Order: sequence, then C-alpha cells, then structure tokens
Amino acid sequence: MEHRPPAARGAAAGSADAGHPPAAPFPAYLVRADGRRVDHGPAALALDDLDDGEVVVAVAWSSVNYKDGMVTVPGNRVARRTPLVPGVDLAGTVVASTDGAVSAGAQVIVHGHGLGVSHHGGFAAFARVPAAWVVPLPAGLTARQAMVVGTAGFTAAASLDLLERRGLRPADGPVLVTGATGGVGSMAVAMLARRGYDVVASTGKPAAAAWLAELGAGRTIGRDDLDEAPQRTLGPERWAGAVDCVGGTTLALVLRQLRYGAAVAASGLTGGASLATTVYPFITRGVALLGVDAVDTPADRRAEVWARIADPGDLRPAELDRFVDREVTLSGVAAALDDILASRVRGRILVEPRA
Repeated sequence: MEHRPPAARGAAAGSADAGHPPAAPFPAYLVRADGRRVDHGPAALALDDLDDGEVVVAVAWSSVNYKDGMVTVPGNRVARRTPLVPGVDLAGTVVASTDGAVSAGAQVIVHGHGLGVSHHGGFAAFARVPAAWVVPLPAGLTARQAMVVGTAGFTAAASLDLLERRGLRPADGPVLVTGATGGVGSMAVAMLARRGYDVVASTGKPAAAAWLAELGAGRTIGRDDLDEAPQRTLGPERWAGAVDCVGGTTLALVLRQLRYGAAVAASGLTGGASLATTVYPFITRGVALLGVDAVDTPADRRAEVWARIADPGDLRPAELDRFVDREVTLSGVAAALDDILASRVRGRILVEPRA
C-alpha cells in the first residue's frame, strides 16, 4: 500500500482547495488514443477542459475498476472519447452547482452513466457532472469508505438485493460467489456473510482461501470444482443462489447446478461474453438468470442500494480496510491499471487524486 503523511491527505490541488472550484490547472490522469496507439499518464487540466454538467465535485477518492484498465488497451471498445480521464466512480464534495437539488458543500457519490467512459471521470482533482448522476453520500459512510465499496461493492449489493427480492433467504442453503477475489466477488462474499448466508467462494487463486475465510466464506472451491458431472445435461442441484462475476463458461456451469427455483445474479464477463448453455435449467428447474447493471441504474434505485450498504446492520461489511489492496496517487495509477488487467489485484485499489 502506498502510504502518505496524514497531513497530505485531501491537500489542495494546484491553487484550489476542496471548498472552491479550481482557478488554476489541477492534476488529472489522462488517456489519449491515436489509432492503435494509446498513451496515458498524469497531466494537468483546467476547469474548461472538463465536460458539461451542472455540478463540480472536488474529488476526494476514486477507485480502480476493470473498465478503467480496459480504456488503456489499444483498440478497446470501452472508451467513447479521447482524451479521457478514467475513473468510473468517485466521491467528494460539491464545490459548485447550478442545480437547485444539489447544494455546494454536499458530500456525494458519482458512478456509472458515462463516467470514465464517455465523460471525464474520477482520476482528477475535480470532476464536472450532470446533476442527475449525483447520489448523496449516505449517513454513516465517509468518502473514502464509499470508494472502498465503490462500483464493485454497489454491484455486489445490487446483486444480493435482486436475489433477496426474488425470495432468497439464508435458510435456503449455500450461495456461490464466482470470481471471489475480485472487487465485486470479495464484496459479495462479505455482504452475504453479513446477512447470515452460507457462502461458498469460487476462485482460481487457492492462496486466497484464508483471506476469503476472513471475509466470511464458509469454504473456498477452485474453478475446476464447478465442472461436476460434465457428461450430464444438468448437474447436481448444489446452489440456493449465486453471484456470478465471471460470465462465460463459469456462468453456464452455475446455471446447470442451481437448485430448483434458484437464481444467479450475473454482472461480469472476465471469463468471456458468450454464454453456451441449454434451456433445460430454465424449463426443468425453473431457475432464473438476473442481469445486474451498475451503469444506467435509476437514481432512486441507486439510493436504495447505497442505503443498504451504509447500514451496518444490513449490507455494510465490517472492517472495510480488509478490502483495500493499496492506495495510490495519480503517479501510481499506471501500475494499478496494469495490475487489474493482469488479475494481480486482491480487493480494491483506491485513488486519491488530490494528494
């Protein structure tokens, strides 16, 4: 983890401080694409360089997500503009607003929509966004804690919320989490455990079993352990529910092993975007495949999920720092992006752009 003196945390960026819009250039991390060539690194921006929006936020924290890594890959289909400030989520303080529903001084979260993809994102000291994208920081969470949770934790919470809306309860039996060492997976393990579920974590990193147990996994299995009875159209009924962060072959294997009437909430594609399965899990066991979107989620739905995350008696994991792989300033973002693309990250990487 990158450590900095406490006095440096939240320090002024350029000549502006966290309470006022910037009057001078401020630090940012910029990705520039030119054909098949992509360059990225720290840069300086001015307020006029930011995109349109009613709200200017002094960014206290952001985090590194897989999508942030993807925008640096030549020929990627994620980035919708160049140059681009990555960072698909952020938390900070509103320093200017022309929208009556959002007040200067408010603590807010912004994630999804086009942030860090088609609109400059959180890897900068300031961001300007549409007011409709802003979610109030719920009571009980600091900006840093919100980014430890981040898009990944929001996705995990939305997955569990969907499963419970469909009827899943702890007494129903074991719940599987695939890709359990990733940002979404590790949060899902902890949130499920917090709710009293029997959590089974699936990972390709057996050395992480002890860490997953600390998060609340009752047991850890390997990827190959999912391929049970491959000669059969349907596998044994093993899971009362599942949170799948991988997609591809893994999701197909989960579907054929769900118990009667169970569901899987799917949000990932690191294992592939294609799904080769049959209709049998759906028409003979009545299972459901629930898609989880964290990009265009309506504002009221976002607020509901964040309220559950903030509640220590509900979905908020204990000891959030257990999820922090490291903290970086903008100078450490390049290495963090390389690591998340290479699956060398366990948990979450926080970005403090103003430090």
